[in-house]
Amino acid sequence: MSQENMPQSPQLYDASSITVLEGLSAVRKRPAMYIGSTDIRGLHHLVYEVVDNSIDESMAGYCDRVSITIHLDNSVTVSDNGRGIPVDMHPKEGKPAVEVVMTVLHAGGKFDNDAYKVSGGLHGVGVSVVNALSEYLEVTVRRGGKRHHMRFERGAPVTKLTVIGDAESTGTTIRFMPDEQIFETNQFNHETLAKRFEELAYLNRKLELDFRDERTNERATYRFDGGLHEFVADLNAGEQTIHDIIGGLGEVDGLVVDFALQYNANYKEEVLTFANNIRTREGGTHLQGFKTALTRAINTYIEKADIPKKFKQKLTGDDVREGLTAVISVKLPQPQFEGQTKTKLGNSEVAGQVAKMVFEAMNTHFEENPKDAKAIVEKAVDAARAREAARKAKELVRRKGALSDHSLPGKLADCQSKKPEESELFIVEGDSAGGSAKQGRDPRFQAILPLRGKILNVERTRTDKMLGNKEIRNLITAIGPTPYMGDAENEEKEAENMARLRYHKIVIMTDADVDGAHIRTLLLTFFYRRYEKLITSGYIYIAQPPLYRVFKGDFERFIKDEEELSSFLLGRIGEDVVVGSGEVSFAGQTLTALIERIRFLEARFHEAASYGLPEELLLALLKHPRLAASDFAGIDLPEGLADHLAGAGYTVTTEAEEMDEERRLYAVFISPNLARHRIAVEFFSSRIYRRAHETYGELVAQCPTLPLTITRKEEIREVGGFFELCKTLMDDALKGVNIQRYKGLGEMNPEQLWETTMNPEKRSFLQVDIEDIDDCDTIFSQLMGEKVEHRKNFIDRNALSIKELDI
Repeated sequence: MSQENMPQSPQLYDASSITVLEGLSAVRKRPAMYIGSTDIRGLHHLVYEVVDNSIDESMAGYCDRVSITIHLDNSVTVSDNGRGIPVDMHPKEGKPAVEVVMTVLHAGGKFDNDAYKVSGGLHGVGVSVVNALSEYLEVTVRRGGKRHHMRFERGAPVTKLTVIGDAESTGTTIRFMPDEQIFETNQFNHETLAKRFEELAYLNRKLELDFRDERTNERATYRFDGGLHEFVADLNAGEQTIHDIIGGLGEVDGLVVDFALQYNANYKEEVLTFANNIRTREGGTHLQGFKTALTRAINTYIEKADIPKKFKQKLTGDDVREGLTAVISVKLPQPQFEGQTKTKLGNSEVAGQVAKMVFEAMNTHFEENPKDAKAIVEKAVDAARAREAARKAKELVRRKGALSDHSLPGKLADCQSKKPEESELFIVEGDSAGGSAKQGRDPRFQAILPLRGKILNVERTRTDKMLGNKEIRNLITAIGPTPYMGDAENEEKEAENMARLRYHKIVIMTDADVDGAHIRTLLLTFFYRRYEKLITSGYIYIAQPPLYRVFKGDFERFIKDEEELSSFLLGRIGEDVVVGSGEVSFAGQTLTALIERIRFLEARFHEAASYGLPEELLLALLKHPRLAASDFAGIDLPEGLADHLAGAGYTVTTEAEEMDEERRLYAVFISPNLARHRIAVEFFSSRIYRRAHETYGELVAQCPTLPLTITRKEEIREVGGFFELCKTLMDDALKGVNIQRYKGLGEMNPEQLWETTMNPEKRSFLQVDIEDIDDCDTIFSQLMGEKVEHRKNFIDRNALSIKELDI
């Protein structure tokens, strides 16, 4: 190495450079190593880790009820009626066992098969990781007739294990608050958690899970004594089934296999697999054994049974799984999961054991129920014929796609470039938008394909019918590769197929109205179900045309969304306006900052209202200079707040609700008209209340005198409060300009469409990606599938949150 290439000042690197992270500090330093991520998935993982411990107690036979509560401050309580974590002194550590479990990695009762024969996780890091990543964690153990309590903050114990009372039963209650220093969000998703708890109840028959969300006052209790039979029945709810549910439960060499299946008249396959209650979305050896046994059982029946000759044909695995709904759950002492996220079971011996048990159960059912067997065989043979028709249609599409450009769809305005990496395909809605896009594009690298009307919903359509649809055929031919049909051939030749891709940017460009959103959803369904590789490779985009055009005389500006429109209007406020509060005045940037702060406070008021706290009461609380607080004993009103509230006509008391040997506390405010406002005391430790109080205090400090005056030129007006000021100024900002809300791309002329949506230097695209394959699959199944009740429930849940209804 030459002298000039040598490091000029090498850093000292010796034993002192080696950092040793003690205790749980490693978890806080690298949280993603333990929970996968610090986004909402990692946040939910904390809940799963605690609940899984209770489920392990259930699988061991000591627990039949688990309750989970999300509080208003986004802390979570998980309580069970199991044996309770041991509280006696650990022989080696010299600490209570519960403290060891909470503070030492790889400490737990799951490393031998004595305490737990079957467990969801063998890492032993679960609850200690939750403790490390929580602002605080409180554990209460009911054991030996006493209630033992201990508190931790960011993984470190802050109190000793103490007896706080007597207990009539046994169990463990853990309450934790995810640490805002660690997680990008602390807002739990109710639907994601509810779905997981429902699954756990199905997988553990006779276990009751009670889930309540105090943020929305929703409560659900899950208990399914029928286990997987009920799971399959609910999955098939609304479908036309062709036979009774087939199932089996047994144990071989310590492996417990539980399965249930039923065919419906639809064509879609839905097979869910679990290992020790963990959803193995990538399958594994238990799925492999199930598929092998199912195909073998049906083909064996065809060979041996007295059925018509037209059914006597060899069926493939794909044929026998069309229209199948099944759930397979295995529980084993030493699971081997592939990958840290535990999404694929790797125990090689499981495949043979599952196959043996499923094959025997299917054979027995077929012998005892020949009508069911015949219905399943007819369904599978029908699927085989449809698959052959699809193969022929696919070959036709493939041959067309392999020809020269003369075979491309007539409506496709192709680009001049033949290099996929620089070529873009815009899929537009209708001929009107297509005309504008064709005239406005850069023909060197931008191609335009107009679609007529709404394409077929591929979620509800068989492959052969899908390929018979003209618009979909045009789309497939324009793109290049043939769609994935679920056969092995496509997987083996995936690279060769993807090499046919003609554009590396496929852009969905639809109108901003309801129809445009529906077409975009249908296209996303098509790409997700038939071209998932295009999504995971980053080739699918959604164009973001402007939602508004603001104009006045020669002035014209295109605005992307509501947020940008608000920013634009805020910018107009300060041009010739002065707001006064006593001797203090605001104009220009200081006025804009003031309005932004008021809008932030207004958003907190809306959130509090959704929790049942009216604006007048929250305002009365905010007007007091000191925060109210809460702990597990109740609400702590600072000195003078009760008198302050009384002056506003409110009285406040604390109510208790007894649950599972715990006291759930609520603050009750009684208004001047005797209306009762009951809210969980955790609200006073929530970010909503704390930030609202802080922001209101800042606004009062900035504007010490009310009413506020608005001066524009020589006109002076008075407003009584902050929200009135904000509304008045925003209304004034709307005056003098015209705002056009675009609903269709056809409303833009070609130059506008180019400048706002297609010009690479100015445009804004959303790249389509798959964050969670399991959630994604569920969403498409529920919103685009055959079952109407899923969409109805979705509308019921989200109706009140809609901002604009386009009818």
